[in-house]
Amino acid sequence: MSGDRPVRARRPAVAKKTPAKKTSTSRSAPAKRTALAKAAKPATPAKPVEVSIGTDAAFASGSGQPRRRLKNISEVRHFFRTNDVPILFFGATPFNLLGLDRWVRNFSYITYYDAWDGAHPRVFTPSRKPYQEFESGEEINNWLLTNPEVRAHIKAATPRGVRPKVAMVFFDSETEQLCEELGYDLILPAASLREHLDSKIVTTQLGNEAGAPSVPNVLTRVDSWAGLRAAAEKADLGDELVVQTPYGDSGKTTFFISSEADWRKHSDDIVGQEIKVMRRINNRPVAVEAVLTRCGTVVGPFMSELIGYKNLTPSRGGWCGNEMFPEVLTGESRRIATQLVRRLGDRLAKEGYRGFFEVDVLVDTDTNDIYLGELNPRISGASSITNVTAGAYADVPLFLFHILEFMNVDFDLDVDEINERWEELASADVWSQMVMKETDDVVQRLTATPRTGQYFLDSTGALVFRRPALDWHQLQNESEAFFLRIYGPGDYRWKGADLGVLVTKGRLQVDGTGKSSLTIRARHLIDSVRDEFAGTPISEPATPKSTAGVK
Repeated sequence: MSGDRPVRARRPAVAKKTPAKKTSTSRSAPAKRTALAKAAKPATPAKPVEVSIGTDAAFASGSGQPRRRLKNISEVRHFFRTNDVPILFFGATPFNLLGLDRWVRNFSYITYYDAWDGAHPRVFTPSRKPYQEFESGEEINNWLLTNPEVRAHIKAATPRGVRPKVAMVFFDSETEQLCEELGYDLILPAASLREHLDSKIVTTQLGNEAGAPSVPNVLTRVDSWAGLRAAAEKADLGDELVVQTPYGDSGKTTFFISSEADWRKHSDDIVGQEIKVMRRINNRPVAVEAVLTRCGTVVGPFMSELIGYKNLTPSRGGWCGNEMFPEVLTGESRRIATQLVRRLGDRLAKEGYRGFFEVDVLVDTDTNDIYLGELNPRISGASSITNVTAGAYADVPLFLFHILEFMNVDFDLDVDEINERWEELASADVWSQMVMKETDDVVQRLTATPRTGQYFLDSTGALVFRRPALDWHQLQNESEAFFLRIYGPGDYRWKGADLGVLVTKGRLQVDGTGKSSLTIRARHLIDSVRDEFAGTPISEPATPKSTAGVK
């Protein structure tokens, strides 16, 4: 899902589905990299724009850590509202957990890009950012951790003797070492465990053991078309096959093979690896987030996915958004899917995992069978919607259970009761989001971009900027939308670059015969936002300014 894709300097990933299984690097053409590097110059901080503040817990007074066990949601809410420990989300942007500061006192964001130009009271971005090519989201977060401005900011906000808590989508063993050296608590499972669980092969094996089956498949190694056919025939998978390699974004490491010509096209990516060979089914992908706690697995709302739309992403099969609405899964299908996720959570606990994870569930549209798709052992791009559900407002956002698991506090919650209530409440809302990428084959320096904030469609259908806003939590109906800008004037765009995220009430897809398509309203919103971007081509790069001595 979003956010699972790596990013480069001035090129952030919006963390998914984002943006992936073992982070893969999508490299631009050398000429483009050279042009951008030569044309780049250090960012100049923009003058802050005043934004109306609608947060709650961020400005509550602290009262120290509770001394007794937390036994219900009311006590959990009070705990976070009076929290004295700095909790920091690191990332290229704050997209994944934006708005969580409404529930958690002392929760803030450390980001490489600032969509509010200094006006968001809980977002901190270094003012000095010498141009460099980042190859992954992990590199961006590690750069932020070692940045002197960031370290000074955290030190000033941290009481003596307190260790700040740090969360992020992308991290690795270097991140763990940096946090240990700096005295920060990385409130995430170990990077080595996450990498182990990231494998599609491991997910399949664990799911089978837990009673959460995948689409009929065989795990094997093949080195020829004949070998693939033999394995498929033995497992009775049919003639149309789906082949997956262990790691990588499913949009790039999933191959549809029904002929020897298909095999020749993809064999270089398959030979030499353990693979998952599946029967091809007509499926509807559904995403769901969950948190594995000491009391059991709390399951969030189910969401459909926006996949591969050409006016949103240049990547065929690439994730580009989510929808949450009551009919995503209903009745027995929703019950089965919930149990599948909880069983997988119980099995992950035996591996030593705890905290947040995202699961892709596949619904066979011909038989209505429910299958385990993929596991993303991390915060995902769907978190942004999970945190604004009716269930979240009735109780607490799902991610707060993750934070609670890593805080120095005892709790004993009735997870069965929470899941029963959420199954009713969390499916009552309608929310949608679109992650917008550059789809044209261009390399431009941006001269104009849409502002971050709240928009509305006026009586003529025009998309009009209404006001600055900190997040999308105050949207009321489908005539309104929130746009989170990623790039500002002076930044660069190229094919595949993340431009921003649009969040709105109401659906963005219409279900057709056998497949979904974007609604008229969704296409209109996309065109309206894209019209706000303007840039000049990079033809003769300027001589870069010296950044000697800048750290």
